[in-house]
Amino acid sequence: MSLVCAISNEVPEHPCVSPVSNQVFERRLIEKYIAENGADPINGQPLSEEQLIDIKVSHPIRPKAPSATSIPAILKSLQDEWDAVMLHSFTLRQQLQTTRQELSHALYQHDAACRVIARLTKEVTAAREALATLKPQAGLVVPQAAPASQPAVGAGGEPMEVSEQVGMTTEIIQKLQDKATVLTTERKKRGKTVPEELVRSEDLGKYRQVASHVGLHSASIPGILCLDLCPSDTNKVLTGGADKNVVVFDRRDEQIVATLKGHSKKVSSVIYHPSQDVVFSASPDTTIRVWSVSAGNCVQVVRAHEASVTGLSLHATGDYLLSSSEDQYWAFSDIQTGRVLTKVTDEAAGCALTCAQFHPDGLIFGTGTADSQIKIWDLKERTNVANFPGHSGPVTAIAFSENGYYLATGAQDSSLKLWDLRKLKNFKTIALDNNYEVKSLVFDQSGTYLAVGGSDIRVYICKQWSEVLNFGDHSGLVTGVAFGEHAQFLSSTGMDRSLKFYSL
Repeated sequence: MSLVCAISNEVPEHPCVSPVSNQVFERRLIEKYIAENGADPINGQPLSEEQLIDIKVSHPIRPKAPSATSIPAILKSLQDEWDAVMLHSFTLRQQLQTTRQELSHALYQHDAACRVIARLTKEVTAAREALATLKPQAGLVVPQAAPASQPAVGAGGEPMEVSEQVGMTTEIIQKLQDKATVLTTERKKRGKTVPEELVRSEDLGKYRQVASHVGLHSASIPGILCLDLCPSDTNKVLTGGADKNVVVFDRRDEQIVATLKGHSKKVSSVIYHPSQDVVFSASPDTTIRVWSVSAGNCVQVVRAHEASVTGLSLHATGDYLLSSSEDQYWAFSDIQTGRVLTKVTDEAAGCALTCAQFHPDGLIFGTGTADSQIKIWDLKERTNVANFPGHSGPVTAIAFSENGYYLATGAQDSSLKLWDLRKLKNFKTIALDNNYEVKSLVFDQSGTYLAVGGSDIRVYICKQWSEVLNFGDHSGLVTGVAFGEHAQFLSSTGMDRSLKFYSL
């Protein structure tokens, strides 16, 4: 049996064997390969010339190829090689011509784009000069108040920014009270019965990733920072990204419905209105924006804060927004007029607010602070009625259960705490992994499951507080989690710029 070189497939004159791959090589060929690559050609492992082991054979005789047995055969072989070289050269010339055409087309496009940009810049400059000339006459025009149902819109279609506080009127307080009474009555009627359509815990434990979308937000500034589902149609998904955009995505059609642009900094919170085709977003640019999804534009800008807006929550009436900010204030605003109804801070604490969430009834709400406190506020009286100390780091997420009794909180101390609002005490603490970052907390609509988003995704079943699911599919930090209707699916977003869905 003759030896065959693994590189040339010919009988070697000076055979040697590689201890890395146990293959036989012609020493001349393997030495050249090692000099260029420093590795074994078979498995890519590091290899040096000193490691090669010579094989002693008695006068190996190479069999002559059939094509080399006669002069006509040799000439035919040379002719075939020449033909192959010419064909390859022709292919290269064709590719070069195509590349030149594509480059020429790209240069023409670039030149056209530069011309359009120059023209638009000139028009913008002219418009600014015209606006500057009109400003001295602005005082001669008597402005008319916009109707309460119509959002105030300024020149150029940009919504007006309204910052004055108009106060909590008796009508507003009565409206809040009436809504809370209805919700409390409905909750008592439901009692402790679990909806029949709700996915059982054993089925929930079988959930797997069924879809992943990464094209919603810009790849140059990666990261989806917040997530919400439309309560009336959970196929509509709302996301806010580090690219300053708000995106509405249809899960069923797998298409982007709208991309809403206007924020000057990243989008940190988003909410989908339960009954209108309207969404809300908040940003560190200090503004809260109200968007029309169908029109694809911003219809209202609420400027309630002087620092980054850190939390956003929609009241059960669907008419008012709660917001928290690093300026230490929480604000209660009317979404129709964009006016701030009230703005309150705890002067004794003097600490930035990190998140905010309405209680399901809407008469109380909770805020988290940078000094690890959870504060419960009475909306009608605008007073702090309870405090929940216990965390040892800034509070990053809070969520009220639909049953109205449980409050879940997460902080930078890698722990999850459950509070009983009736007894005003912490009844359960779930210790998470070291350095676990809790970024999102959400109960399902029935209050049966609690989802946690952070270093991974975890789902707990309430009352037992045992872990049902654990997903680590995101390659970055998980920033948002949300349940579909009756927990038929679970959605999540992360800093890896992906929107994922999990179901059976």
